[in-house]
Amino acid sequence: MTGGGSSIPEVQSLLRVLAAGRNVAELGAAFGEGAAAMAETARSVVTVELDPERAAHARARLARHANVELLEGDCYELLRGRGPFGLVFADGGVYDWEAILSFLEPGGLIVKDDLTPGRPVAGDPVREFLLRDPRVAAVEILTTPQSAAIVAVKRTGQRRTGASSASPSERGTSTRPSAV
Repeated sequence: MTGGGSSIPEVQSLLRVLAAGRNVAELGAAFGEGAAAMAETARSVVTVELDPERAAHARARLARHANVELLEGDCYELLRGRGPFGLVFADGGVYDWEAILSFLEPGGLIVKDDLTPGRPVAGDPVREFLLRDPRVAAVEILTTPQSAAIVAVKRTGQRRTGASSASPSERGTSTRPSAV
């Protein structure tokens, strides 16, 4: 876990791959390391940081990336009406999963990192939404032996209908993360 500072190198590598050719939104710029990694391959990156000190550090780090726009303030307010995005990296703060899902284009990806591997889905709001909501297909992966991430894709043509009748393996809800 990063303690809210910066994404780890393993997650940065994952983000570089998933961001390729996409318009990206990052919720929680921190010091700009995740946004810098995604900027290497993304079409564009909009990153939002609530904390002014972190935003200042991120702004300096990201100044050389012409395809990055850093916004300071509440990500849900600042991203409303923008997009749709092909990738949303949920890297900090309190999550409004409905808003995050609304930011995505059909087939768009959500990445949530800084998870403790092997935790049960039940009782964990992040895992419950990403691994059980029928509007997304998701998998939890190990980023290191001590940390995990969930990668989810927004299904096309899906509306929320309540709990899925699919088995845990069909929903990708195994509590045992896959290794990256």
